[in-house]
Amino acid sequence: MKQTKFDVGSKKPDIEVNKPEKPSKMKFWQRPDVALVMYVLFFIAMIYVWQYSSGVAQTEIPYSQFLQYLDRNQVENAVITDNLISGKLTIHDPKTGKPRSFVTVPLQNNALAQLLQQHGVQYTVEHQSHWLDILLAWVLPFGLIFLVWTWLSRRMQGAAGGFLNIGNNRVRIHADDLPKVTFDDVAGADEAKEELKESIQFLRDPGRIQRLGGHMPKGVLLLGAPGTGKTLLARAVAGEAGVPFFSISGSEFIEMFVGVGAARMRDLFQQARAKAPCIIFIDELDAVGRARGGPVVMGGHDEREQTLNQLLTEMDGFDPSTGVVVMAATNRPEVLDKALLRAGRFDRQIVVDKPDLIARIEILKLHARKLTLAGDVDLSVVAQRTPGFVGADLANIANEAAILAVRHDHPAVTMGDFEAAIDRVMAGPEKRHRVLNADEKRRVAFHESGHALVAMTVPTGEPVHKVSIIPRGVAALGYTMQLPVREKFLSTGNELRDQLAILLGGRGSEEIIFGDISSGASNDLERASEIARDMVTQLGMSEKLGPLTYGRRQQSPYLGGEYVEERNYSDEIARQIDSAVRELVEDAHRRAREILTAQRPALEALAAVLQEKEVVSGEEAKRIIEQAKSGQRELEDPGKSETGIQATPGN
Repeated sequence: MKQTKFDVGSKKPDIEVNKPEKPSKMKFWQRPDVALVMYVLFFIAMIYVWQYSSGVAQTEIPYSQFLQYLDRNQVENAVITDNLISGKLTIHDPKTGKPRSFVTVPLQNNALAQLLQQHGVQYTVEHQSHWLDILLAWVLPFGLIFLVWTWLSRRMQGAAGGFLNIGNNRVRIHADDLPKVTFDDVAGADEAKEELKESIQFLRDPGRIQRLGGHMPKGVLLLGAPGTGKTLLARAVAGEAGVPFFSISGSEFIEMFVGVGAARMRDLFQQARAKAPCIIFIDELDAVGRARGGPVVMGGHDEREQTLNQLLTEMDGFDPSTGVVVMAATNRPEVLDKALLRAGRFDRQIVVDKPDLIARIEILKLHARKLTLAGDVDLSVVAQRTPGFVGADLANIANEAAILAVRHDHPAVTMGDFEAAIDRVMAGPEKRHRVLNADEKRRVAFHESGHALVAMTVPTGEPVHKVSIIPRGVAALGYTMQLPVREKFLSTGNELRDQLAILLGGRGSEEIIFGDISSGASNDLERASEIARDMVTQLGMSEKLGPLTYGRRQQSPYLGGEYVEERNYSDEIARQIDSAVRELVEDAHRRAREILTAQRPALEALAAVLQEKEVVSGEEAKRIIEQAKSGQRELEDPGKSETGIQATPGN
């Protein structure tokens, strides 16, 4: 569907659920928190045992008594340390008959000790035990570190297979007890389903192909635009195959540590070989399969290349008779390494294209099964209004229609809800609070009427479906929608020239009615310039420059994957390209002004109704224009032509 907008100068996962394996039941004393408590109690008990053993082996005596024993020559031997004096006395213990052992704490002040001894004072020096300080300074910090380590390990175990266990992959195995997705749940993509069904049959019965001397394909690569259902097809394969299905995203191989991705790749294929026959599915393959070489990003080692090398080695190394099939999906096949796409690795490359009209009808029926539809809903009309939409877009439209039906308290989803949902998805939500003044509203009405009138006049113009001047989205103040009659995959030169005239019809209408232009045509001019430049440089549709292409397009790693043009022509050719592009746009502008000037009464009539109703359907717009033409014929000389101008394709 083509859509022209009046703006203010601005441009405008299937969810895969994998049930984790149940962890084995852990005994009570094996729990990390219980083990931590046991370690702390063990250290405290050791300290108490040390204190008790040191106290039982020797009897502590006052230091004054030790001096008395010393004066009476009753000390047999002594061991002197900084804080303690220990040894044996010549006095025997009456219970054991052995020499008594002693320990005492000396008084470091010798003068005080002598003075106390002279006055016969019995004194004892207290020895303070510092075991609590030792506990707080050494045992407790290490205990807290161990506690934090254990907590982090338990938190990261589910996400990374254990703390610092970064080498293991994060593969998910499709659980058998989950609701299965089959090929019946995938609408459209019939060719892709047939290819995948054949691969599944080879997995179930490898001898079927081996009897003829062949082997099953090693790899299947799903290619297609975002939202076309590549991941959904992989889930359907998992439900249909009846073999273990390993699923992982390409981005999960890459970590900040060098070598982690390659280790995870090895571990993935090791697990797959152990459970063969099986399927490995790698989503978003471009995350690890980008072409090697080129500048080194950020000046460091490219970990991604090591992961890719390991993937190439694994796909080349395993025997095809083992029954391991690698499936992958990507929406950017142009950035993949050529070694990854060669025969023997990804033998089959299946394109999951955008659905055609029949496929869109089937997809809408699939998503409408859960909706309560009113009798006026015609899904074929909805499919006709959504050319170029992928499965995800159609699912979004069905869901938006249900939301709008609930918002307006409808007992069922009506056709009007689907129409509003399409408008919301294509042009953005309505901005009713953005009130235009009378002059702006009149200018927008003439701008959109110019688009519609030119579209209805040019030979290859597609039928106008709706004209609106209700602001939508970020910058669109109005839009004109055209409904294609049939699916088209090619555009001729005349069709592109007519499209240029339609795009410039809004600007031409403003020039004719107001004698001035506004910023509302900025998006129209940008799109017209792109079409004209492609006609000259890429499609060879310029008579002056001939059937040649100018400039090579390549993807830049510095512009977020956008294409940049590499110039391969001279300055003189560049001037000729600019001149040819300007001629195409100016010719389209001239054609649009001629059409609008000749049919000015129809232009004014359509703009007047549009200012009053704000939204005009294609049938009503056609009726208004026909009535205006009939009135114009009555005023004209019968000898003149019906419209006063014949809209012919430009040169």
